[in-house]
Amino acid sequence: MKTSVQTLGIIMDGNRRYATQKGLPRIEGHRSGLDILVKCIEWCNEFGIKDVAFYAFSTENWKRSKQEVDALMGLLEYMLTEKKEDILKQDVRIRFVGDITKIPKKLQKLIVEMESQTKKHTKTVWICLSYGGRAEIVTAANTITGTITETNLEKSLWTADMPDLDMVIRTGGNHRLSNFLLWKASYAELYFTKTKWPAFTKQHLKRSFEWYEKNIQINNGK
Repeated sequence: MKTSVQTLGIIMDGNRRYATQKGLPRIEGHRSGLDILVKCIEWCNEFGIKDVAFYAFSTENWKRSKQEVDALMGLLEYMLTEKKEDILKQDVRIRFVGDITKIPKKLQKLIVEMESQTKKHTKTVWICLSYGGRAEIVTAANTITGTITETNLEKSLWTADMPDLDMVIRTGGNHRLSNFLLWKASYAELYFTKTKWPAFTKQHLKRSFEWYEKNIQINNGK
């Protein structure tokens, strides 16, 4: 099945609650969620998605305990090293967007290396890391001298090269954007599922695309 969705955003929610329900440490929920992220890149490839953006770590996540933040940075390193080959074989471009300067220097280097190694590919996976929609807009506005317009503001965004989102999927049961790609998601269709991210499957993804196609047909009066 191919979908008419070309640019997709995913809010990967429910990792900690998933672990708690399983009687596991919270970090194990995040670890399982990382495995699903890597699988989801492959699924999106199969469905013909050109751009997919994952909400990996928000600006608000820095407020979590040092122990949890350190563990999440450890998982990022695991993704950039141990999971690297699994990602590279998908033939997608990897781009990280957000305030990357807050990430440890060692990981910044690994991020640059992965972006460089994958830049020849046309399909793009956007990893929103140390990212917040409000911070992105404020940062862009502060770079502009003179009159701010929609055009010059958008060109100054961290996500300037990202197409507008056709659809946003949020797992975990909450019905909100939580500061995710506020500019790019302005006209996106919003799909919410109670399924927690570590339990998300290819079938769940397919179901969301089926919902999208039906919703678009209804909105177009078909």
